[in-house]
Amino acid sequence: MGSKNKLKRFQENETFPNVIQPTREEIVSGFSLKGKWNTHFKNDNPIVLELGCGKGEYTVGLAKRFPNKNFIGIDIKGARFWKGAKTAIEEGLTNVTFVRTQIELVDLVFGEEEVTEIWITFPDPQIKYKRTKHRMTNSEFLKRYKQILTPTGTVNLKTDSEFMHGYTLGLLHGLGLEVLYANHDVYKNEGSPQEVIEIQTFYENQYLEKGKPITFIRFRVN
Repeated sequence: MGSKNKLKRFQENETFPNVIQPTREEIVSGFSLKGKWNTHFKNDNPIVLELGCGKGEYTVGLAKRFPNKNFIGIDIKGARFWKGAKTAIEEGLTNVTFVRTQIELVDLVFGEEEVTEIWITFPDPQIKYKRTKHRMTNSEFLKRYKQILTPTGTVNLKTDSEFMHGYTLGLLHGLGLEVLYANHDVYKNEGSPQEVIEIQTFYENQYLEKGKPITFIRFRVN
């Protein structure tokens, strides 16, 4: 993507009513919407996050499927989720918002037990050991998720990485956390949740064309 195109998208994001771009200082010093996201959506519907939402395809897809829930896509790269934000506006989806921030600040953006569900779709598996701290299902991230999730809240991991799938399962079992569902190939096994097989991202389609299996885990951190 050229710099001019990126700049145009950044400028458009500033005009979108469904895009919020707080500074790190605003979040660290006390984010105004923390614990008050119901005032943003003007309802008390459950809040669902997609962390590392990329182009926002899953956030928008889930919002269409579950109109009685509110969906928030989070990514540090605003030029990426511009597409999802624009699509949501064009399709009149009022239950979609995108927040430009770093995922490690998620517990400062949302209040205790404010979120009912988290989706992590096709994250970078960070295979090298020295990159363990950046894996989005490592123990430190799980602690952050626990702070913002309701007691029965769930985390969903959808990935093409067998490494990420295995790493996460091993960690969950080691911590004694509840695994609600786990599948090494969601398109070849019956019983996969419909929202897992019916919503596909651009990159997911590329993986499928190459014959890569798509894995999925649904679990609790409380």
